[in-house]
Order: sequence, then structure tokens, then C-alpha cells
Amino acid sequence: MATRDFPLHGDLNLIVTGYLEPNRPRVSQQLALRLGLEMIDVEREIENRLGDTVENMRQIFGERRLRAIETQIMDEIVLHRRALIRVSGNTLLNSGHLAEFQRNGVIVCLVASLDSILRRIHLTLGARYHDPVERSRAIGELQREWRIRDVENVVEFDATTITDAILIERIAVFWRDLALRRG
Repeated sequence: MATRDFPLHGDLNLIVTGYLEPNRPRVSQQLALRLGLEMIDVEREIENRLGDTVENMRQIFGERRLRAIETQIMDEIVLHRRALIRVSGNTLLNSGHLAEFQRNGVIVCLVASLDSILRRIHLTLGARYHDPVERSRAIGELQREWRIRDVENVVEFDATTITDAILIERIAVFWRDLALRRG
């Protein structure tokens, strides 16, 4: 299908969150293109503002400085309309903007089975997976990320056994159906 192959729904945003493994930015970019939405990646915005990776800046300046920059960026991003906003569940929950994002969009959480995610973490960390501190940090991040699943009206898409193309198609169909229901 071509870009913009079905009606969008006014000024709503599509907020994509969940376990954000290495290939999720690509999935979000392809989905934004498919839906004809502007793509905004909160982590990339933070890195652009800081001039380095989030992890490096956390080590250099600490969590407090990183959160201050994150809050400034979320203050700006919440004003966008007709965008696909890729944001971690942890940031979404802790930024103080969750209610506003819900009023102005639909939150989609990408999930997978725990076994699948542990395999992905193992592949991502490589030999560091065997370091209990590294593994614990990765699992803690997952737990913080998945707290968003407890929020009302968050729509989950399970990516455990499907390809990225099928995941994108399912979310696109959901978006189209939502547009049709809204009129």
C-alpha cells in the first residue's frame, strides 16, 4: 500500500512505547511513513539536545540533569499533532504528561513474551549478559518499561511471533479502524 492509503483521524498522535529493543526505531519509522505521520523519537531528541547518547550523558551529568532535559523535550513534544511519537514507557509515566498524551492520542505498547525478550536482551548484550549487574540492569529497565501496561486505555500489540511487517500492518489496520469509528 502507498503512504497515506487511508484516512487519518484529525489531529491525534500515535504514541508508540513498550520494550524498545534495537530494531524498534526502524519499525516506528516505517509505521510513521505508512500512516503519513511525522516521526518523533524522544530518545533521539534527547541525544540531539545533549550531543551524546543518553547513557553517556547519564554517567557524566547524572540522572537529575538527564530528567530535566527530558522534561523540557516532553513539554515541547506534547504540543505536536498528527505525529507518531516513539517514547519509552518509563519516560511517558514519569514526565507528568501522560494524561495530556492520552487526550491527544492513542498509546500503543509493543510487547513480547518474557522468554523472547530475554533472548533479545542476551543477543543485544552479548557476553555482558553473563554479568549479573548488566543483566539485572536490563531486566530492571524492562520492568520499568512495562509499568505502562497497567495504565488504562493502553493498546497492546504482541510482537513475539510475528515479523516487523505484520506488526506494522496490524497497527496500521487498528489506526484505520479507529479513524473509521471516529468518523
